[in-house]
Amino acid sequence: MMRVTLTTKPRAKPFLPVEAEVIVPENFIGSHDLFVYEGNKKRRLEDLFAIRKDGNVNSPEKVLVNLRGDTGRVKRVGEYMSSGKIIIEGDIGMHCGNFMRGGEIEILGNADGWLGREMRGGSILCRGNAGNYCAAGYRGEKRGMRGGSIEVLGNAGDYLAENLTGGEVYVHGNTGMFPGVEMRGGTLTIDGDAWMPGANMTNGTCIVRGRTHDMLPTFERIRE
Repeated sequence: MMRVTLTTKPRAKPFLPVEAEVIVPENFIGSHDLFVYEGNKKRRLEDLFAIRKDGNVNSPEKVLVNLRGDTGRVKRVGEYMSSGKIIIEGDIGMHCGNFMRGGEIEILGNADGWLGREMRGGSILCRGNAGNYCAAGYRGEKRGMRGGSIEVLGNAGDYLAENLTGGEVYVHGNTGMFPGVEMRGGTLTIDGDAWMPGANMTNGTCIVRGRTHDMLPTFERIRE
């Protein structure tokens, strides 16, 4: 097992987003330059993060990446990830787990919008809350999450699992407006309350165990 610890460094403009799609386990095997964008400026990864590697492996399956510090504006972590594990020891910015195909991501804090956008496989565990469009597709995209699993221990925002076509999404808390809108497959489970779930869904399973506000026509309330 190889552990890679990335700790954020103080930034002059901490409000600027950091586009960090290079933070995936496979990129830390061997030695090569990695770059991110801070706003519209290209930076070396080590300019923004203190990097420590413990161990040496030749397979991304055996790589664990720990992300620490002020990471709430760090975006696209785990994009196209195929194996290994990422643990985020705080909040994370938008698009975490974009197009993920395998491996594991664990978020100890909250996740911003589009968590697990259009993911195909692997698993994401968010121990806090998830923002809008979790497990959904991007603007204009007709297919959202297609495989894998997302579990949110807190609440989720609006348009959870929009255009869901496969995989499993499980939210322990409440959700915002229109969870499961345009669903075409997969399973969405909400333990808490939801507003207008399953709008225009054509396939798949949507379960709301809490209170359903403004339930849409053709749906059945099986118990209070």
